[in-house]
Amino acid sequence: MTDEIDRLFEAARAVRANAHAPYSKFHVGAAILTDAGTIHAGCNVEIASYPEGWCAETTALGKMVASGERTVRAVLVIGDGPGLTTPCGGCRQRLAEFAGRDVPVHIADPGGVRASFTVGDLLPHGFVLAD
Repeated sequence: MTDEIDRLFEAARAVRANAHAPYSKFHVGAAILTDAGTIHAGCNVEIASYPEGWCAETTALGKMVASGERTVRAVLVIGDGPGLTTPCGGCRQRLAEFAGRDVPVHIADPGGVRASFTVGDLLPHGFVLAD
């Protein structure tokens, strides 16, 4: 598991440098590990019509889906600041679309992982596809 977390951390850290955050100056990176072992990374993108930008998790999920994959095995989100940079409500729901409730979501800052949750911890009563 540590190797997976290290790979996710490096991917999220690297892509975070590409964030487009001219308004908030808050750069976020996210990396998703799929069942196939592929890592898809994304950063946040802000635009002048502020609520219309998108989060790092959304970018990473979009890359995953565009590549033909659909199952998330682990997630790592990296941000900066005194608090934890957890996924927003919309991204929690997006993650739940492609990840089981037990999928780990690691929250990091540039120094390393600060906390770990599951998708179920972050979104206990989210909408999910019925079996």
